[in-house]
Amino acid sequence: MFNKSALLLAVTLAISAVATPAPAPESATASGTIIPLRKRSALTTADGVFDHDKAIAANVATINKHRQNLINLEKNKGAAAFRAGTSIKPLAKLPAAVEARMTRRAEKRQAEKLTDEEDDTEWAGTISIGTPAQKFLIDFDTGSSDLWIPSSSCSSSTCKSKSKYAASSSSTSSKKSGTFSIEYGDESTVSGPIYTDTVSVAGVVAKKQYLSAVTTLSSSFSGDPIDGILGLAFPAISNLDENPFFVTANGQGETDVNQFGFYLASSGSQLYLGGTDEDKYDGDVEFNGVDSSTGFWQTTGAKVTVGGSTAVSNFDAIIDSGTTLAYGPPAAVKKLYAKVAGSKVYDSDQGLYSFPCDSPPKIAFSWGGKSWAISADNINLGTTESGSSDCVSSVGGTDLGLGDGVWLLGDSFMKNMYTVFDFDQEAVGFAELA
Repeated sequence: MFNKSALLLAVTLAISAVATPAPAPESATASGTIIPLRKRSALTTADGVFDHDKAIAANVATINKHRQNLINLEKNKGAAAFRAGTSIKPLAKLPAAVEARMTRRAEKRQAEKLTDEEDDTEWAGTISIGTPAQKFLIDFDTGSSDLWIPSSSCSSSTCKSKSKYAASSSSTSSKKSGTFSIEYGDESTVSGPIYTDTVSVAGVVAKKQYLSAVTTLSSSFSGDPIDGILGLAFPAISNLDENPFFVTANGQGETDVNQFGFYLASSGSQLYLGGTDEDKYDGDVEFNGVDSSTGFWQTTGAKVTVGGSTAVSNFDAIIDSGTTLAYGPPAAVKKLYAKVAGSKVYDSDQGLYSFPCDSPPKIAFSWGGKSWAISADNINLGTTESGSSDCVSSVGGTDLGLGDGVWLLGDSFMKNMYTVFDFDQEAVGFAELA
């Protein structure tokens, strides 16, 4: 069992391959700090119907995010770093009709910004950058490795509603060579110059942290409450080819323990930097090794079952707080739903399935120890249409190009347990919720 420790960020809202779980290490004790965060919204409308357009947009964003991660990995480490079956996919694009509808929705959200918080879309919290401090609302993402925020020189209309970084106003800012650039499904980009500056997250401070102050901001972020993203994965997938915030902060002695924990829920959610919060889980943390050479929190030796019956085994699974759904290779996911009575293909293009609402499937993942199940609430994204008795599942089949058999487990999985990310062990741990 871990001792309580470290820096706590709370949400107020709605090793090398190891097949057998590793023992839990002890954590040092430190003071804690709490900050409020906003939550990622469900892909369900107010009347309980599946939000198809929003799910398509989320799928496109996930494909392109990991496409960029693989581009970064190849640039930083060479193609030899790719696992068997890894491929950089073409840029995914939103269908024109979906893009038009999502644009209208974004405009409506902007008009209602003072009163309508229903569509918040990330596990996000406030950080500060520079001296004196400039504040930003940031999405904390274990599926990427860079920090970017809008620049005061941003020319995109999307930047108008964002907090913007003024490098010239910070005495600790230093401009570096090179340019940061990533591409999104609407064929727009997030790009800008590179700086180092002092970054503080609830009192955890990283000096000379690499970041980008972007001067172009994709329209994909129009109406989105966040200003930018703070990546929490490994340096290998950094577009900047530099250490992510937590690696820098821990290396500078800001945390006693080289790990952080996520508790994601409808209320009281939190990110805990530098250890774990024992109040949020019971029992020991079961650790499972990751292959850090991929740049991801990529666990090995996973198995998925339906009602206790094995559907697919011995695969890798990336744990990604910046993704809403869970994704598996289409062929593997087809095997999974072959074991779900009454399941149907809901959207073959997006790899989405439905199931009878009154009998949600009992889907669970394991790594040689306990089985970690997705609850009935978290598997259900809403009815296929108003009045339907079928519901859409949060586990879909999409080829993300991440390698043979690799799955991606996002919030729909992480909300069912306390999740710990440990850099020293190179492991991800799970514990039963308190």
